[in-house]
Amino acid sequence: MKCLRIYATADGESHFDEVDIPTPHGPTISGLARFEISADYPASRIHFIRIPPGRPEVGWHTVPERALTVRLNGGAEYQTSDGAVRYVRPGRMVLVEDIHGKGHITRHSGEQQTVLWIALPEGLDAPAGEAVNL
Repeated sequence: MKCLRIYATADGESHFDEVDIPTPHGPTISGLARFEISADYPASRIHFIRIPPGRPEVGWHTVPERALTVRLNGGAEYQTSDGAVRYVRPGRMVLVEDIHGKGHITRHSGEQQTVLWIALPEGLDAPAGEAVNL
């Protein structure tokens, strides 16, 4: 499973990358196809962000902590300080790790949006354990 990543280098410039989240096959349940489940990742908390309609852009900003964001509805365009731009559709994840430096710009679509924020102190670097068994 792929996840867009926004990160900052030591010089404070922000860039895009892609993280691969391994999802080895999990158990077969009641004769159905096997699920693909990742390892557990330590999360310290979650919260929901509601972005009101008409909020077109959030200028250059960093994030207060490493987090995995999931756009529940509404798309957004992100721009990093190196000039690269990526559009993220609803249902997609973004790992934001630019906690220092210039940060990034977020351009929201015009409708109300909801984003799930999952604080990940270790990012997606350090799984806490093996894949969950259902």
